[in-house]
Amino acid sequence: MSDSDPPITLYRLQACPYCERVVRTLQDLGLDYTSRFVEPMHSERDVVKRVAGSRPVPAIVDERTGVTMSESANVVEYLEKTYGDGLVDGGSA
Repeated sequence: MSDSDPPITLYRLQACPYCERVVRTLQDLGLDYTSRFVEPMHSERDVVKRVAGSRPVPAIVDERTGVTMSESANVVEYLEKTYGDGLVDGGSA
């Protein structure tokens, strides 16, 4: 990662509602990130498996904290707790 690259990388699919949920959270929190669009076929998502250990998307790599994770609900919760007010989807912490 160069000094000019955003510290968060999001691996995602085009038109994926789960990925869009993470994108909305990143935008709502004002976080800079890089989107990496991946292959639609699960078996061809080797780049995601290399960085996240498995192929599901959305997946993020957060260079600030060293966290790598997938599954939209987990990612949103992590982002809210780490960079937000700790509230997920307007609920209580």
